[in-house]
Amino acid sequence: MLKHGDIWRAIDRLAAAKSLSASGLAKNAGLDPTTFNRSKRSNDDGKLRWPSTESIAKVLEATGTSLGEFVGLIGETSGQGAVQRVPVIGYAQAGDSGYFDDAGYPVGAGWDELVFPNVGDPHAYALEVSGDSMEPAYRDGDRLIVSPTASIRRGDRVVVKSRSGEVLAKQLLRETATRIELKSINPAHPDRTFLKDDVSWMARIIWASQ
Repeated sequence: MLKHGDIWRAIDRLAAAKSLSASGLAKNAGLDPTTFNRSKRSNDDGKLRWPSTESIAKVLEATGTSLGEFVGLIGETSGQGAVQRVPVIGYAQAGDSGYFDDAGYPVGAGWDELVFPNVGDPHAYALEVSGDSMEPAYRDGDRLIVSPTASIRRGDRVVVKSRSGEVLAKQLLRETATRIELKSINPAHPDRTFLKDDVSWMARIIWASQ
């Protein structure tokens, strides 16, 4: 069951992720700076209060945070582990050398960063979508959160990098000892099949920041 403290905790974590105090977060959203003060979280008789949906909506708009990202901040984990800094790279750049090691982990320089709810993988990174090759699921400008350590099953959406430097975001249809079969997310683009020896790495898409 969702509790008052869960929502207040998420507000505090969002403020911390933006390097703000709770008062600063409220002020940036055009609210009274005392809106999220500790004294406002309960009535005079000690009964806990819910933050208003209007105030949450204004905070999300002011910080460019999606509802999904805010929900990801709800939970028991506290402290610095509530969020992590995820490196971000343009989808077109991902095929260039120097951005990933042989296991598909992000390395090197040139990455931007995105503050994101902790996804449980310190090697997670984000690819920024360009073009329409992944519509309607993902649009131009969306950011795909990719986990190199997440287990992959048939039907998962994945990012695959070939040894020739081609990077694709597809759905895994089948993986055998020798082949990887991929279904295109956009039906206007062809499905693909690779020999395993021709694939550098494959990693699962675990979230889309839209």
